Amino acid sequence: MNISEILRKEFSLKNEQVENVIKLIDEGNTIPFIARYRKEMTGEMSDVILRQFNDRLTYLRNLQSRKEDVQRIIEEQGKLTEEIIENLAKSNTLQEVEDIYAPFKQKKRTRATIAKEKGLEDLALLILENNIDDINKVSEKFINEEKKVLSVEDALKGANDIIAEIISDNAEIRKHIRENALKYGVIVTKNAKDEKSVYDMYYDFSERVSNMASHRVLAINRGEKEEFLKVKLEIDNDRILKYIENQYINKNNFKNKEIIVSAVEDAYKRLIFPSIEREIRNHLTELAQERAISVFGENIKNLLLQPPLKGKVVMGFDPGYVNGCKIAVVDANGKFLDEAIVYPHKPQGKVEQSKKTLRKLIETYKIDVIAIGNGTASRESESLISDLIKEMGVKTQYIIVNEAGASIYSASELAAQEHPDINVSIRGAISIGRRLQDPLAELVKIDPESIGVGQYQHDLNKKRLKEVLDGVVEDSVNKVGIDLNTASYSLLEHVSGISKAVAKNIIAYREENGSFKSRTELKKVKRLGPSAFVQCAGFMRIEDGKNPLDNTGVHPESYDICKKMLEILGYSLEDLKNKNISDIDNRVEKVGLKQLSENLNVGEVTLKDIILEIKKPGRDPREEEGMKPILRTDVLKIEDIKEGMILKGTVRNVVDFGVFVDIGIKNDGLVHKSQMSNKFVKDPMEICSVGDVVDVKVIGIDLDKQRVALSMKI
Repeated sequence: MNISEILRKEFSLKNEQVENVIKLIDEGNTIPFIARYRKEMTGEMSDVILRQFNDRLTYLRNLQSRKEDVQRIIEEQGKLTEEIIENLAKSNTLQEVEDIYAPFKQKKRTRATIAKEKGLEDLALLILENNIDDINKVSEKFINEEKKVLSVEDALKGANDIIAEIISDNAEIRKHIRENALKYGVIVTKNAKDEKSVYDMYYDFSERVSNMASHRVLAINRGEKEEFLKVKLEIDNDRILKYIENQYINKNNFKNKEIIVSAVEDAYKRLIFPSIEREIRNHLTELAQERAISVFGENIKNLLLQPPLKGKVVMGFDPGYVNGCKIAVVDANGKFLDEAIVYPHKPQGKVEQSKKTLRKLIETYKIDVIAIGNGTASRESESLISDLIKEMGVKTQYIIVNEAGASIYSASELAAQEHPDINVSIRGAISIGRRLQDPLAELVKIDPESIGVGQYQHDLNKKRLKEVLDGVVEDSVNKVGIDLNTASYSLLEHVSGISKAVAKNIIAYREENGSFKSRTELKKVKRLGPSAFVQCAGFMRIEDGKNPLDNTGVHPESYDICKKMLEILGYSLEDLKNKNISDIDNRVEKVGLKQLSENLNVGEVTLKDIILEIKKPGRDPREEEGMKPILRTDVLKIEDIKEGMILKGTVRNVVDFGVFVDIGIKNDGLVHKSQMSNKFVKDPMEICSVGDVVDVKVIGIDLDKQRVALSMKI
């Protein structure tokens, strides 16, 4: 099995790329580091592709290891043949390997093993391999009272069980049936209860396995689990049975056809089909879960990479009824300033008193933006804030913020460490305010599963979900980079090469020695060795350090190259510090990028990256690539909306069947994927992402269900 060749073909890469990436991974380099600082070696593979490559590499290595284990076990049994070796070599999946291993696996006592114990294996082989003129006469020889084979019928029944198991253990047959089921099989669902439910559409439903959408698979699985649905796989049984018969009935055993046909039917109905049905269901579930996890990951990534709202004093507003609305004011740097709890809504209904408190906070701290959580009493709070802004005549604006996970964070150990003297309820309001100022810095403190931009996340494989989401967070943090002197533990622990223990050590060093003056000072941090330094240094920023390159994405390993390049172009580090290199592109053009690359003995890709970084020291890619959030001053009710209206909204969630858009009313409107473009949309993510600001047209309003249907086909 040539793993490198398989990866080369599957990812359409050159041999050199494959070998380089494998080598980099095996050396312990992180994906963000490889993606950012080893572009010459990878051919500029993205972090997304690199993670897919790594997952596939891991799978193929596990597959190879399992092949070797199975071959060794069969050989130890003295049953290894050239055919088995060949079939193992051809196997492309773990399932195929397990099918080959099945006949040699130690089994629990089955009907076949019991029959073998009764000495009936020879009879079974005779039936399969020889034409028998008088089956009863032959079977009589196997009657054995001691072994409880009391009649010809007993003997034939035992032989049938053995033949059925032989057929069931046939890897080629299983492969054929599995492929047939995947291609032509149909999933059929019926109601298990005579009552209305969210699964109504699946009460009489069928769809080809090959066409099943991920969200439908997960919905059906949940409906079955909650006992609202009965689910089964249907395939052309007659065709399959005929296929199996043709594999086992030949001129040498034709006279035994009736017995063999009976064994085939038994093997298929009792052993093969139930197993294949489970496999197909599991296969669909795995695919659906992978897709849901991928969508979840992409949504999290887009949420984390939302542009920060810098330089704004923010009021975090955590709405509620009985327990009141929790208020926290944070300054432009996220520092906590003040708090309050107001009770404007039922049952207390202290509207004027609440407005008085809020008015004082707005005036005292000159609040720029109010971030209102989107939970209970969110829209009632929005009306309150909107009225107050009008009454005050101030420039303050508001925005509805996804508050998912804020309550979990507020009660966490991390929140207690960050705000030991602040009430738990107020911590949630701080989180809501800060996640508007810097989504990445705040949201990394929350378990990604709790952020609320997925679908069916509670039904997904927990280990795989965590693995993917951790990768997304890691890639996002390293894409942006962090300020070494202000970054929280939560950010630091996601930096390439930094463990949780080392993250704590960085903070301890900072507290003991004051701000870092240079990246090289990181080497003094306890347990941060040379390898970790190489992995992390390029992602750490020092705003006012001794070396201006420390505030860029230029890696310390390239500092000498960068200095030489500046000299060739007629600059100095001082020019970089004073941002006096605005005409660098012209100077590079005069020399020529290729010539400059040769002079410095460095790849053109790396050189381009260095130039990009020094042009904008301390740059934040989120501000260049993302869309600013929509800030509002007035409230919109569903009753205000009319069909045909064009509205501006923010994408809150992307799912397989469309996107949910916040248009300023209580519930997000849905743009079904059929309404996203005039062309066919297979994947809504190809059209837009979480956080995108989009123009939508109202095409349907359901006042009873408080639902709005939207279209992007304007």
